[in-house]
Amino acid sequence: MMAEDYYKDLMIQVLCMALEKYKFELVSYVIMDNHFHFVIKTLDGEADISRIMQYIKARFAERYNKIMNRTGPFWNERYKDVIVERQDNPLRYFLWLLWYIGFNPVRGGLCTDPADFRYSSINAYLSENHLSRISVTIHEYYLYLGNCFRERVEKFLIYKEEYLRRLEMA
Repeated sequence: MMAEDYYKDLMIQVLCMALEKYKFELVSYVIMDNHFHFVIKTLDGEADISRIMQYIKARFAERYNKIMNRTGPFWNERYKDVIVERQDNPLRYFLWLLWYIGFNPVRGGLCTDPADFRYSSINAYLSENHLSRISVTIHEYYLYLGNCFRERVEKFLIYKEEYLRRLEMA
């Protein structure tokens, strides 16, 4: 499906189009060979998550089908959405989610370090001067971790270790 980087780049293009068309914040993402994860923050009075995801999936499918000279549906399933703010501990859940998404390519055997995967936003949270190919909005929960970027990264890395310990127990 998206095993070639060309198709992951195509998804980045579609995400950029969606960000231009609709007002929302892309907080985190990873684009894998056969799926993707996005953390999207919708904004009051703007498009809802259903409309944004419909647009992203439809635009990608149109372009993919044209390139592959095929017709028909591309996506088999509806997307899964979870509202972070409705979790028991939204801050902890959000930071766990960033690492879950960040470690997707490691779990998928595409790299050994999440920071090495170019179709992920994890470096926006790890490197103050990271230049992303797509606009990533640093979430307010991450900003709660400290008064400066260095403090935030130090605390964020503690959540990485917690994530890895939970992964080992699974």
